[in-house]
Amino acid sequence: MTAAPSVRAPGPTGDSAGAINNPVLPGFHPDPSILRVGTDYYLATSTFEWLPGVTLHHSRDLVHWRSLGGVLDQDRLVELTGRPDSGGVWAPCLSYTDGEFHLVYSDVTNLSGAFKDVRNQVITAPTPQGPWSDPVPFPSHGFDPSLFHDDGPGGDGRSWALWMEWDHRPGRHPFGGILLQEWDRAARRVTGPVHRIFTGTGLAHTEGPHLYHRDGRYYLVTAEGGTGWNHAVTVARAPRPEGPYETDPAGPLLTSAGDADHPLQKAGHGSLVATPAGEWFLAHLVARPLTPRGACVMGRETAIQRIEWTPDGWPRLADAPGEDPAAPRTTVPGPALPPAPFPDPPARDDFDAPDLGPLWSTLRRHPAPDWLSLTERPGHLRLRGAQSLGSTHHQSLVARRQQSPGLTFTTAMSAEPRSPLQMSGLVHYYNSTLWHYLHLTWDEELGRVLRLGVCDHGAYREPCAPLPVGDGPLELRLTVRGERALFSVRQEGQDGWQPVGPELDTSPLSDENATQGDPDTGHFRTWGFTGAFIGLCAQDLTGAAAPADFDWTEYRADTLPGAAAQ
Repeated sequence: MTAAPSVRAPGPTGDSAGAINNPVLPGFHPDPSILRVGTDYYLATSTFEWLPGVTLHHSRDLVHWRSLGGVLDQDRLVELTGRPDSGGVWAPCLSYTDGEFHLVYSDVTNLSGAFKDVRNQVITAPTPQGPWSDPVPFPSHGFDPSLFHDDGPGGDGRSWALWMEWDHRPGRHPFGGILLQEWDRAARRVTGPVHRIFTGTGLAHTEGPHLYHRDGRYYLVTAEGGTGWNHAVTVARAPRPEGPYETDPAGPLLTSAGDADHPLQKAGHGSLVATPAGEWFLAHLVARPLTPRGACVMGRETAIQRIEWTPDGWPRLADAPGEDPAAPRTTVPGPALPPAPFPDPPARDDFDAPDLGPLWSTLRRHPAPDWLSLTERPGHLRLRGAQSLGSTHHQSLVARRQQSPGLTFTTAMSAEPRSPLQMSGLVHYYNSTLWHYLHLTWDEELGRVLRLGVCDHGAYREPCAPLPVGDGPLELRLTVRGERALFSVRQEGQDGWQPVGPELDTSPLSDENATQGDPDTGHFRTWGFTGAFIGLCAQDLTGAAAPADFDWTEYRADTLPGAAAQ
């Protein structure tokens, strides 16, 4: 069917913020929920087993963004000990009404096989920085919960809870459709009947619902096609929230399916926002494989598209000559807003602040003095050794997202291991079974040594002999060039860097390698949703909690030969 011609929204003017270059949030920032409050824009993204849960970013022009860190930063908000790889905090929805921010999120405790064990919750706060209320239960028939407040023009002021229903029964598609129920804001609970408002299109795997009210119609934006190469954003509309819904006859609003060479793959899971002047934009996830349909080491990232509306009221990606109408654009004209840049985050962190900066994450446990300190040794990050990298419980690991296919990450550290069971160092980490780890440890014959460990789906090996390093601090470096990575060391008094081990293949540290199961049934043994991190960590399997001190880190993105700057 031929799409109706689009109505062009007001375009950039002399007061334009400039071009939106995608992805706007590089590295692991999936499932974006975008919100405008006044002149401020906020993006909330999933964090899975990483803490603090639900990363927030802020912008005033949709072009320039700064990280506000994570929302779920206390055990009372989320406690992730023992969560499986790619479990934990999924698909948040950020909304605003009555002077309060509402955040709905899933806490997934099991995702393997036929079942998804999920606890959905909602919290509120007067500002994005909090303080956030204690969580209250939200319908948990499935995951991807969201809230819609019908308080715009023509709305009746009611709020609605939405979520997708998971169906474990054999012979049924596990994605059972989108459910809707009225939400009583005062009582903080659902009320009234449950409505099954949408069962999806032929793309199936219908999830990620967001509801909007425009010109007397209610628009349901969903993710379909699964989270891989066939991912898409679809739109349906109805005269009232309960339906009945008709699907856009033009097909998906957004998808990169069918174009293996497109630089932005897996385009899907979107949410809409309008500027005060009536310009509309879609935030959605994408992935940048290192090779066509290859490994997505950086995970799923956030991009933004400009939206126009057809005369008969359907959203479309803004026209771009020569582009597939539904394909994501790498460069998008920004809104007619004054430019509002933020200072670039510093490449170097000297750990002089009393708390970790917003770019850092911890794994499954919140920072606490018994394992992490920025004050015991001023100017250093001190980690006390805990469980192994294979644990899903108590790890001492602080990491940041890999945000570019080429990078150099360097740190200076000191530690005094006295057992082979005491280790600390620099890790390129995907999950508890997929990592590369250059670590300082002890050898009964050689004394202090560096070992390079490689773990691929739990199979552990060391591709080189231990390297004796003697006493004193060390500088460790990880250099990544797309699919290749190399660890190096510089000892006190040395000018040059000494490679440790061979070049390693980065592609196992990817969503694709992490995911194992049966795509026909939708039942998987393991999932890969998180992207790679580069981190500092310490283990002490003797139980003595031996410390390791990190003086500074530096992350620098490097442009790969023959590639545009990322």
